[in-house]
Amino acid sequence: MGQDQTKQQIEKGLQLYQSNQTEKALEVWMKVLEKSSDLVGRFRVLGCLVTAHSEMGRYKEMLKFAVVQIDTARELEDADFLLESYLNLARSNEKLCEFHKTISYCKTCLGLPGTRAGAQLGGQVSLSMGNAFLGLSVFQKALESFEKALRYAHNNDDAMLECRVCCSLGSFYAQVKDYEKALFFPCKAAELVNDYGKGWSLKYRAMSQYHMAVAYRLLGHLGSAMECCEESMKIALQHGDRPLQALCLLCFADIHRSRGDLETAFPRYDSAMSIMTEIGNRLGQVQALLGVAKCWVARKAPDKALDAIERAQDLAEEVGNKLSQLKLHCLSESIYRSKGLQRELRAHVVRFHECVEETELYCGLCGESIGEKNSRLQALPCSHIFHLRCLQNNGTRSCPNCRRSSMKPGFV
Repeated sequence: MGQDQTKQQIEKGLQLYQSNQTEKALEVWMKVLEKSSDLVGRFRVLGCLVTAHSEMGRYKEMLKFAVVQIDTARELEDADFLLESYLNLARSNEKLCEFHKTISYCKTCLGLPGTRAGAQLGGQVSLSMGNAFLGLSVFQKALESFEKALRYAHNNDDAMLECRVCCSLGSFYAQVKDYEKALFFPCKAAELVNDYGKGWSLKYRAMSQYHMAVAYRLLGHLGSAMECCEESMKIALQHGDRPLQALCLLCFADIHRSRGDLETAFPRYDSAMSIMTEIGNRLGQVQALLGVAKCWVARKAPDKALDAIERAQDLAEEVGNKLSQLKLHCLSESIYRSKGLQRELRAHVVRFHECVEETELYCGLCGESIGEKNSRLQALPCSHIFHLRCLQNNGTRSCPNCRRSSMKPGFV
């Protein structure tokens, strides 16, 4: 298969894919991969296969095609192609919750010599790196990466990238419990979809609606949360987007748990868990198990709650997500306190405080925890986060955390 025929077949696959005939599109692309002798065409079709498998939640297949794409880029000896293929490798590992590998591949992308694609893909590299840092609960570096991605988006008038970054920032602020900002950013993403997204994939609307649902649920606006989640789920089902279906099921379960409707929450957690296990989203599995544990606590079944916590803790440690570990130790602590088991209680109290230190989830001005309850936060230019009230009360212009870390022994 020559260059022209390869181009035609790739285009045919894209048309099938955009009309939701995913399996037929995959068949066309796989034939191109098998028969085409055009290296550039093969590279492009591998990119299509990476994207399609990502959206279907077939992350191991996605990784497999990303690895083949890197080999093709090396054959082509083209820095632009190499950058694109390393970014796909980073994204594949991000989806599989291999966050340290993601950061490593993103750094490889950033270390490549200046390329034409660098200006276009630099923001996407920063976004993927931010998502990986967030997966590891390294909040300052996550925020730093997201802000860098946002600058790329603004400098290149890339509304699609800005939309994706806003969704990630929504997730960031939901985790550190500034629920106003957790809602603001996905609402901004939804605005971008309305203003610029006429020719975009519906997944951008679905993504913004899902993140709005999470924020509304945390703010206690359960009706709005349900409405946004239903909209997101409808699109996810139309497009066979398994990863988003799983996230929506988890959000539905959390909404029902917040309403006290545990009978409805349990099967939704089970369904979310089933899909997340199938696609390899280990961090999602942790969140589902945490929700299940909270349901068992509400049902006054502490031993069943501890079983769920133990499974979640193993996964959280495997992935390296410190915030989940912190939440699980906190929940274990309350269970062992109610049981009057002092030795176990002390062990979890110690681990809880270690996790707080490791995540730096405390305000450098008042010393209180960040992420314990809903509070307005403010990031300084260095990306360290403080309570907004503390910054207003202290009128500080430079970062107290940065000042402390720059002090040398003998000068303190």
